[in-house]
Amino acid sequence: MGKIIEAACEYGVRIANDDSHGYDQINRWLPDVDCSSLVTLCYENAGVPVKSKGGATYTGNLLAGFTKCGFEAIKFKSSIPLVRGDVLFYNYVKNGKTYGHAILYLGDGKIVQASINEKGTITGGKTGDQTGKEVAVGNYYVPSRGWDYVLRYPDEETKQEDKKVNITLTELKMGSKGPEVKSLQILLYANGYNCGTADGVFGPKTDAALRNFQKARGLKVDGVCGKCSWTSILAA
Repeated sequence: MGKIIEAACEYGVRIANDDSHGYDQINRWLPDVDCSSLVTLCYENAGVPVKSKGGATYTGNLLAGFTKCGFEAIKFKSSIPLVRGDVLFYNYVKNGKTYGHAILYLGDGKIVQASINEKGTITGGKTGDQTGKEVAVGNYYVPSRGWDYVLRYPDEETKQEDKKVNITLTELKMGSKGPEVKSLQILLYANGYNCGTADGVFGPKTDAALRNFQKARGLKVDGVCGKCSWTSILAA
């Protein structure tokens, strides 16, 4: 996975896991966020100036701001395969009022989004996440009206790393043995996840370390090092 996409996704997960950040549509550029400021901050902090140069500030100008910074805009269809780092949004005006929502796709059917404050309203709550759900990682979904666009960062590094993973690395899980397990253990340890001795045996400590890594990256937490986990840890 490309470094920019990884940085954006990791930033979103970090905001969701930090209860000092909640939902608010007025105080929305930290410490609180709303749906559009969250996805904008994810890429702004990953080094893509979608706000500072692109001018993206709310769902109504995400399309213009993100595409100005090199994102591909794909008209949404449910058949489109999503990839890690995709931003999905809709925006419409009804009776003179603007409505919209945006999410960041993390891969493996997971997203990070800012939803609503503890009062069930868009502003007026306490700073920070009072419910654990104001900003959170959750399951991907399609709203009843659908999404308008998928905004995708064109990261060629992602494609190359995906090819490398498919060709050279195999799926690893509890009970696996060999040099690839040892490589996985070394990579986990290098990123701060203690899996004990790098002995090439996928045991309980390696399983626990991998699950902690998957949780921190917003991946499916299953203790299986497959394509998405290999891609993420190789880029870490």
